[in-house]
Amino acid sequence: MDLCAQSTIIMNDGHKIPVIGFGTYAPEKFPKILAEEATKVAIEVGYRHIDCAYVYGNEANVGRAMREKITDGTVRREDLFYTGKLWSTFQTPDLVQPALERSLQDLQLEYMDLFIIHNPLEMKPGDDVFPMNENGQIIFHNTDIRDTWEAMERCKDAGMVKSIGVSNFNRRQIELILNKPGLRYKPVCNQVECHIYLNQRKLLDFCSSQGIVLVGYSVLGSSRDENWIDQNSPVVLEDPVLITIAKRHHKTPAQVAIRYFLQLGVVVLAKSFNPKRIKENIQVFDFHLPPEDLAELGALNRNYRYVEAKLWKDHPKFPFADEY
Repeated sequence: MDLCAQSTIIMNDGHKIPVIGFGTYAPEKFPKILAEEATKVAIEVGYRHIDCAYVYGNEANVGRAMREKITDGTVRREDLFYTGKLWSTFQTPDLVQPALERSLQDLQLEYMDLFIIHNPLEMKPGDDVFPMNENGQIIFHNTDIRDTWEAMERCKDAGMVKSIGVSNFNRRQIELILNKPGLRYKPVCNQVECHIYLNQRKLLDFCSSQGIVLVGYSVLGSSRDENWIDQNSPVVLEDPVLITIAKRHHKTPAQVAIRYFLQLGVVVLAKSFNPKRIKENIQVFDFHLPPEDLAELGALNRNYRYVEAKLWKDHPKFPFADEY
């Protein structure tokens, strides 16, 4: 695959998604202004795909960064591809469009390029982002995901979003939507955890067979947020095989990890708040991994998840994520 920094993939609705995106999530302990500064750097060094979400709590910051780079002439709005996400407490059909409108207002954007359902499992509707009972357990809700999808379709019809997709869905959950009577728009993408220890090949093959783009987050490992991640978990960028291959190509381990998934056809989200690494992470288009490197990296897969879905562990349908 001959790729460059501005390479795109045409999605099943005809719109294009840049093959590399900038992730803006940060653990709660980090000030939101970091996402704003990092997003400006990312746009300056060439990223055109910005990935954010309502639940990150920083859409206003990311929106400001985008507008500043549009105002100063670095980019035009149409050059940028913005992904937002419908949070799990807004899945009842009547809450979908208001949630989108709130995000657009925070971002000060007229439309999103891509709006995706953040999780297949729903929590109690309302403004409490993590509704808990007296025992500290998440309160779940059970809107039919197909009804949520119809509300997403209406947002697309209204011109508020150009494309709609899903995130953290397994094959069965995607098929629920694909097989829905009266389906008007297929999901254009499925955004999932994806790295050398969880390469998602089965899900990638299924999504590809359906014309659905796989978008990978945590490609460089994870933010290692104490609230979500086992602190004893392996560190992707310290993997000896990855390091050896990186030395062979005179690249960083992060660059090789990103390049690996680009060559598999995955859209990669790279996340860093360090200006040097933000720039390095997009410099992945001047080398190519040969088949033997791809095979070595593929052999590292162990179906290991950083995002353990602790929030969902009490859900009757858990573990939904263990199926591809």
